[in-house]
Amino acid sequence: MDRSERYVITAETLLRAYAAGVFPMAESRDSQDLFWVDPEHRGILPLDGFKMSRSLRKTLRQNKFEIRTDSHFDAVMEKCAESTEDRPDTWMNEDVFRLYSELFDLGCAHSVECWQGDELVGGLYGVSLGGAFFGESMFSRRPNASKVALAHLVARLRLSHYSLLDTQFVTDHLTSLGAIEVPRRTYHLLLDEALQLATVAFYSDPGVAELSSELEAMFLQSRTQTS
Repeated sequence: MDRSERYVITAETLLRAYAAGVFPMAESRDSQDLFWVDPEHRGILPLDGFKMSRSLRKTLRQNKFEIRTDSHFDAVMEKCAESTEDRPDTWMNEDVFRLYSELFDLGCAHSVECWQGDELVGGLYGVSLGGAFFGESMFSRRPNASKVALAHLVARLRLSHYSLLDTQFVTDHLTSLGAIEVPRRTYHLLLDEALQLATVAFYSDPGVAELSSELEAMFLQSRTQTS
């Protein structure tokens, strides 16, 4: 089929898919098609269960990175799609870049970024819908950069009263930070509850004192859970 004759997925279609509990992926960067994924077991990171190690807390307190939100969304996607030794290819193709850029323009996608000077060294991006945030991808070019970005995302979601952080799948890296797997049915119940929170808005720029207090609360909560 000629590319011009393909069914073109729109940003609105993508939002409806997320509300139904499915998300898109591509086979590779060069793939011309997307497929829908509805895992039997879904990864989530409970917002009251983020595991913050002492070393991560130390990194956060040292302010090694300047944290920005939504300043270079497309650059974060590009970094997430770059080849690495552990992942020579990516699931992000041209349609993925187009769709999530459109969602960003609609205010439905966000990035959390770690900067050192003029260099983007870590970050993540995802989709916001109701009280749910769907994490899509993350990257790190400095030690702990992706962990710092995730800690800042969780703090902002907690301050904004989100109820669900969807990680799609669970990796060893995410498990070390508190991610768990839940059955599809449980996930859909959590998603339905989160989508009822229609007034939730992503808190992109909280005050410094408020954010520091929330990060400290996350650390204390993590210590209590692991002690």
